[in-house]
Amino acid sequence: MTPERRRSPLVRLAPLGVLVLGVVLFFALDLGRFISLDSLHRNRLELTEFVTRHGVLAALSFLAAYVVVVVFSLPVATLLSVLGGFLFGVEVGVPLVVVAATAGATLLFLIARSTLGVFLRERAGPWLGRMETGIRKNELSYLLILRLVPVFPFFLVNIVPALLGVRLRNFVVATAVGIIPGVVVYVGIGAGAGTLIEEQGALGLGVFLQPAVLLPVAGLTLLAFVPIVFRRLRGT
Repeated sequence: MTPERRRSPLVRLAPLGVLVLGVVLFFALDLGRFISLDSLHRNRLELTEFVTRHGVLAALSFLAAYVVVVVFSLPVATLLSVLGGFLFGVEVGVPLVVVAATAGATLLFLIARSTLGVFLRERAGPWLGRMETGIRKNELSYLLILRLVPVFPFFLVNIVPALLGVRLRNFVVATAVGIIPGVVVYVGIGAGAGTLIEEQGALGLGVFLQPAVLLPVAGLTLLAFVPIVFRRLRGT
C-alpha cells in the first residue's frame, strides 16, 4: 500500500476542502466586486499612482493575487489580465501574467497530483480515459494544443494532467508557452483602455472603436473561433 493510500480520507481531502472553502468565501463575501471594470474605473487614479510610486511592490502584489486566483480557480483571471495591461502596459503586463498564471497552474497541478490524485482518479468518468489516450501519445504537444485551443476550462487542464501522471516539466512548458496568445490579447485590451482613459478621462463604449483596443478585441474574436475550427478539423 502506497503512502498516498495509507493516508486517512480526511487528510487526503483537506486540500480540496481548503480550495472549496476559498471559492465559497469568494462568492459569499462578494470579493469579485474588487476585481471588476467598475472598480477599476473608480480606483484607477489610486492604482496607477501606487504603481508609479511602488513599482516592484505593485508587481509582486499583482503576481501574488493572480497566483491565488488561479490556484482557487476563481472566475476573475481574465479581468486580472486586463488589469495587468491597464496598470503595467504590455511590456511588463504580459510577462507578469504569464509567470503568475503558470505558477498558479503549477501549484494546482502539484496539489492535485500529491494529495487529490487517488480520490479524483477513483471518481473520474470515461472522459479521463479519452484524454489519457491523447496525452500518452505525446505529452508536450497534446498539452500545448489544450492551452492554445481553449476547448476545456483552464482549471480543468490544470488538474487532469496531474491525474494522468504528466511530467511536471512538460506541464510547465506547455502552460507557459500555450497561454501567451490569450495573455497578449487580454493584456493588450487593458493597456489600450488605460492609454485612452489617460487621454479622454473616461471609459465609454466608444473606447472599443479605438485602434488601441479594437486590435486586441479583434484578436480575442479570432481566439474564440479557434476551438470551433479545431473541432471541425477533427470532425467532432
